[in-house]
This record gives sequence, structure tokens and C-alpha cells, in this order.
Amino acid sequence: MTARTSLRFHAAVLASLALLSLTTAATAKSGQDQFVRQTARAKALLATMTLEEKIGQMIQVEHNSLKDVNDIETYHLGSILSGGGSGPPLEADRNLKGWTTMVQGFQTRSLSTHLGIPVIYGEDALHGNGNVPGATIFPHNIGLGASRDPKIVRAVARATAEEVRASAIDWTFGPCVAVPQDFRWGRTYEGYSQDPALVAKLGAAAVEGLQGRDLSDGTSILACAKHFAADGGTTFGTGYAKGNYALDRGDSKIDEATMRRVHLPGYAGAVQAGVGTIMPSFSSWNGVRASVDKHLLTDILKHDLKFEGFLISDWDALNQIAGDYKANIADSVNAGMDMFMITDRYQIFFDDLKALVGEGKVPQSRIDDAALRILRVKLAMGLMDKGHDFTASASLQAKFGGSEHRQIARQAVRESLVLLKNDKKTLPISKTVTRIHVCGRGGDDIGMQCGGWTIKWQGQLGDIPGGTSILTAIKNTVSKDTAVTYSKDGTGAEGATLGVVVIGENPYSEWIGDRPDLTLTQEDLDAVANLKKANIPVVVVLLSGRPMVLGDALTQSDAFVAAWLPGAEGQGIADVLFGDYKPTGKLSFPWPRTMDQIPLHYDDKKADPLFAYGFGLGYGK
Repeated sequence: MTARTSLRFHAAVLASLALLSLTTAATAKSGQDQFVRQTARAKALLATMTLEEKIGQMIQVEHNSLKDVNDIETYHLGSILSGGGSGPPLEADRNLKGWTTMVQGFQTRSLSTHLGIPVIYGEDALHGNGNVPGATIFPHNIGLGASRDPKIVRAVARATAEEVRASAIDWTFGPCVAVPQDFRWGRTYEGYSQDPALVAKLGAAAVEGLQGRDLSDGTSILACAKHFAADGGTTFGTGYAKGNYALDRGDSKIDEATMRRVHLPGYAGAVQAGVGTIMPSFSSWNGVRASVDKHLLTDILKHDLKFEGFLISDWDALNQIAGDYKANIADSVNAGMDMFMITDRYQIFFDDLKALVGEGKVPQSRIDDAALRILRVKLAMGLMDKGHDFTASASLQAKFGGSEHRQIARQAVRESLVLLKNDKKTLPISKTVTRIHVCGRGGDDIGMQCGGWTIKWQGQLGDIPGGTSILTAIKNTVSKDTAVTYSKDGTGAEGATLGVVVIGENPYSEWIGDRPDLTLTQEDLDAVANLKKANIPVVVVLLSGRPMVLGDALTQSDAFVAAWLPGAEGQGIADVLFGDYKPTGKLSFPWPRTMDQIPLHYDDKKADPLFAYGFGLGYGK
């Protein structure tokens, strides 16, 4: 703690020009003005509220954890959410109609409370409205980072907002503006890049797309930048379950200058773009959990960056902190947390926080500040405007998963692909070759293309409604005289003109994806080797949420494409493989040669990566 105290006394020195640039950005005309403008209305409403009603606004409950739907009124709840893969109770209702009916039911119920303050309904729509079957599934952020294109990021976010609003949901817990430092982390694919400046640019574009020009517009949703801060900077071995899960929710052991230089620019960009909510991380900074770190939440975020929205905790974040639950509530509220994401302990939280105010351990002014911030955001969203319509728009439902949004996803896939190798101009492939043999685990698996946060929290292998596999995309692209054959293990390619083998990672999310070893599986290596035995040109397409250690898969290939987790629109991959579009993606992370190089940093001049940050081949003239 002595070191932390010293840092705080000398913050100006430690922050140097990084602090100056962040402060300057925050004091310029900011998107936060939209919340400040609601202060008078919010204060007028706050003056009519009881302590219980204010505390209720600070509670967000997972819908499956509601013990009684009447608790929305009893506890004056401020928000409801669906966790990853948590939808309508009946399987038959897990479609757009069922989701809409469920969400609108909760919103309508909240209007019957004493003051009629509506709940905000939140979910993780990280690459499209992935909880709802039939939604457009876009590339994950790591692929969008390789595009380096804020226009396509903004377009993806805008389409996502429309498909989320089509289900009556009005809040997503994204974008993630993490700056992953160690590729073994299971959330690496949620980050755009290891370059803080690129993260800031693309994160701001995502906020602009999600929230639109006017947060009260019927096509806009509330964005949430996460996970504040340095969730991508944790030290290996400090994670949630140590062992295999050695990074997620761990400890970032860095000084304040590094925190500000590496991990804050993404939040500065999001704040400037007008993000309405920010989610503090499960992780710690030098031994202090972000959820109870007042210096981080209040001094840096609310004061230095001038954030005027509200903070929402991660899933049951208080349960991640050692010690007494009631004491942890006090520490977190006093640190600056405004709303708490809670499952089964929401009633206990309500009673404990009310008691803490009575005991003088949480000042009334802190409760008022939290409630005021939440009310300002709700007012900016137009939720309390006369005539606000909580029903899902029929026009948005008609566009849900439709061709307009799928074309945006297809373009995003094209822009995200990075060509790592192309010997003897193997690519592009002629559409009129005699026969193409497609193989590998990912050749005909849309779920593997999509990765985590798709239908289920951890994602799923197999079919994703409305999507196109790479095998189908290739069949759609070649001439009627070209034969396309398939085998999962790479055998049977003899006599083919060329082979395409699709390998990579199975879906995962969060700590489940922490891996101590990023080498390819033996099954994948065998598929490449089997294809190579046919003595034909070999094109490898890698589906992964991070750079992998490639081994013989690279040396045995003639062309190699990093496709990341492209989502459901496999046709975008065929567009580039067959030359309808040239590859333009550039690595937003460096690529390691071996596990010994990890962690590998993009700005390490002494490192010798297999492929440097910014690498990416084209097809030439």
C-alpha cells in the first residue's frame, strides 16, 4: 500500500504527457454533455424519491434470479439483465418474438411502480444480438481491429443496435476496450488491438454506432465500455482459478504511469464519444479489486476523465471480494460504484445498503450521486419522455437478421482477414479450377467461426441459424463445373487442384478460454499434414480468438489466412480467397514464434515475432 500511496501523491509526475492528453480530451466538447444537460430534471425527480427508491435504482437483477416479479416494484429495481445465454425460460420461446415479449413484460411492470421509472434491460451483444437465434453475427473485436477501419466498426455497431432494439432491449455491455498483453487470456478476442491508440479510435466508433446521434432515438441503445481498467494487463498466475485459468480476473501489477499510458486511452475515447455506462473489472490493480478502488473509479474515471454516466458492476462482483458482504457493499459504493449487477442476493443487498446509510457508513450524498447519475442516463435515453414507446419496432424486427445487416457483416469479414503467407501466388483461387478439397474441423462449422457469446455464453459448435459456413461459401462461389469435396480430417484430397483446410479454436469465453499453451491441436496439425500428402497447393484458414503458435501448419501451407472469429458470414472469406476482394487486414497484435515469446508486446523493439504488428500481405497489382 505504501507504493500505491506514493503513486497517488505523485500522480502528475507519473502520468506525464499521457495524463495531460487524456485530461485535454476529456475537457474538450464531450459526448458527456448529454447527461449533464439532464441534471436539473434528474434532481427534481430525485427530490421526490425515498431512500429505498434511490437504492432500488442502484440494483440490476438477472431475470432468472428474480424471486418474484413483484420485486420489481417492491425493491424499485433500476435494471434487469439477461446473462450470457440466459433467455426466455421455455426453449420454444427463445426466438425474437419470445425475447421481445419477455423484455417488454419487465419494462411494462416497472412503469407501475410509484414513480414509474422504467428499468433499463441489458445484455452482452458483443458481436451482434448473439443471444437470439437468427441474429446477424459479426466478427469479434480482434477481427475488427485488424480492419483498422472505424467506419466498418461504426456500421457493425449500428446494425447491432438495431437488432438489439428489435428485441426491446436497450443496453449492451460493450464495447470492450481492453488492451490484451498476454494472448493466453481467454478474452483476448474481445480486444481490438494491443495498440492503445487503435483501441481508442475503434472503441469510440463502436460507442457512436451503438448510441447513434441521439441516445433517445428508437434505433439507439446504451453502450458500456469495459472492463475498467487493465483487465487485459493481469499477470499470469494471478487469475480466477490459478492453474489453467491463470489470467482472467487476476492482478495487474503495473504502476500508474503504465495504467494511464496503456489501459486508459480506450476509456478516454469512449467517454469523449459519449458512452453512458462503464463496467469496472473483476480484476485487481496492485492487489486492490477494481470494484472497491476509489482512486480508480472516482479520482481517475469520474474526476480526471470527467465521466458523467454511471458505473455498473460486473456479474456478482461483490462475491469476488474476500470478506464480509455488507462491508464490501460499503467499500464499493464509497469507491464510486453506482449500479450493481446481482443474481440471488439482491434483497440482501437492498437491506444491507439501507442499513449502511442508517449507520453512517455510506453517506446519503453518495446514494444521491449514484441515483442521480442513473436517472440522468435514463432521461437522456428518453425513457421518461411523454409518449415514449417501449414496444419493439416492427420495422426493426423486419430487418432483424436480414440481408442489409448480413452485407455489413460480410464486408467486416473481408476487411478483417490477414494474409500471412502466399507463396507462388496460391491466392486468389480461380473459380474455374477442376476440384477443390475442403477439410478441417472448421470447414463446415458456423459455430466455430462465431466463437463465444453466440446463442450460449460459451458459444457452441455446429449450425448457427442464418449463417454460412466456409464450405458452403466456397460452393456458392465456384463455377458450376468445379467440384467441391469435403473431409474433416484432410484425407481424400488426391487428384484435387487445391486444398483449403480450416483449423483453429473451439468456442469459449472469459476464464474458460484461459490457456497455458497456444499451440495448435494435434487434430488440426494432422488435417494439414494429410492434405499436404496429396501433393497439391494447401491454403490454411485459421479461426482463432488470438495469435496461435502455428508450427508445421505454417511451413506446410502455401497460403495462410488469419480469419480470427469472423462470425456467421463465411461468404466474406470466400470473397477474398477467390479474389473478388483483395486482403487488406493488418495485424493489430504481434504474432509469436513460440510459447517462450509470450507475453509478446507490439512495441517491444527487441522482440523477434513471427509476424510483426501491422503485418499483412496483399495480392499486389
